[in-house]
This record gives sequence, structure tokens and C-alpha cells, in this order.
Amino acid sequence: MESTRIEQLLDAYFEAKTTLDEEKVLRDYFKSGDVEDHLRVYQSLFIGLGNAKNEVLEKELQLPQQKGITTNWWYGIAATVAVMFVVAGTLFSDPGLSQEEQEALAALNKSKEAMMMLSESFNKGTEELAVLDQFTNAKNKILK
Repeated sequence: MESTRIEQLLDAYFEAKTTLDEEKVLRDYFKSGDVEDHLRVYQSLFIGLGNAKNEVLEKELQLPQQKGITTNWWYGIAATVAVMFVVAGTLFSDPGLSQEEQEALAALNKSKEAMMMLSESFNKGTEELAVLDQFTNAKNKILK
């Protein structure tokens, strides 16, 4: 009966559907000397996981310094926006636009909107990297 319960728990464990209490039952079962023969293949796994939990790294870690966001991206975005303004200025200077020119202008406006969305995404990413940098600094202080 216990063997069936352990097999069910193993299936759930490998599908990541066990609770912490169920995982403790599995660890306790495999630590005990009373393990069924067909379940012994899993015994080393659970004993190894238990031993790994107690391991401590005594060596000081040296994490590489993270580089900030380079300004090359911003130069590219600024150049794109400048080109769009030049093209838009050229298109708006001619009062009589053909159908093809109007479609091109509409496409340009959509491109500008897309570039603005991209710029906002870059700004959000920059803010998140600043938070990540603060986290790294705090972690380095703790690890020392």
C-alpha cells in the first residue's frame, strides 16, 4: 500500500505537482532503509538533493561588473527620428499630395508611432536595469 502511495507521489513530483509536505514524505521515505527494490533507483536522487541542501560555498564570488546601457542605441533612435522629420517635412511641404504620397505619409505616421512605442520600451527597460543594478549592489554587500 505504501509503495503505491510513493509511486503516486513520485509521478506528481516529476510533474511538479507536489506540495512541500508531500516532498518531505518522499525524502523521509528514501532516507529510511525500508525502500522497495523497484524504487531504489530514485533513492540516490532524493539523498543527493538532501545533501545538496546542506552544501555551503566558502569561496568568495567575484561577479563581473555589468556595463550600463550604451548610448549607441540612443544615437540610432535619434537618427531615425531626425530622418523621419526630414521626410515628413518634405512630404508636408507639397500641398497637392497624390494618392500614393498620402499612403506613404500614412505609413510614415505608423512608423513614427512604432518608433515612439519602441522608445518607451527602451525607457522602461532602462528603469528596470537601474533597479537590477541596485539589487546587484545589495547582493554583493550581503555576500561579502
